[in-house]
Amino acid sequence: MLNIADKLKPGVSRSIHFFAAPLIWTAVGILLMERGLGWMGLHLTLRLLLIALLIGTAKSLTVLDKTAKKTLSRITGFSDNTCLGAVYPWKTWLLVLFMMACGILLRLLFQPGPLLGAVYFAIGWALLLSSRHGWAQWLRWLRRR
Repeated sequence: MLNIADKLKPGVSRSIHFFAAPLIWTAVGILLMERGLGWMGLHLTLRLLLIALLIGTAKSLTVLDKTAKKTLSRITGFSDNTCLGAVYPWKTWLLVLFMMACGILLRLLFQPGPLLGAVYFAIGWALLLSSRHGWAQWLRWLRRR
């Protein structure tokens, strides 16, 4: 017999988890890149953009790729009807809240401009680049079905 919590839980299939994980990183990455480009402004120097791309790529390859692969491995062990929020562990959700708070603090302490824009762009690019692992896993999952 299902209790009220089970009825309210947004349980979804593993394929939805495999879709949601990279979708979140892609959406947030694009949002941060767009905001960063806006703050860098029309006077954007190619050098600043290149530096942001290099830093973002380094972060993606050294940190976020491992996190993405760990998340996908975790999802593989899910059964169908697992809560959608479980796509990331609760510690990751806390980290997301902390990073959002840091972003708000940065915008309060510093006037958004080229430097802060480059930081946002680098983080967004890192998320977008590392989301490739999730999209590849989701496509493999669809082909198996």
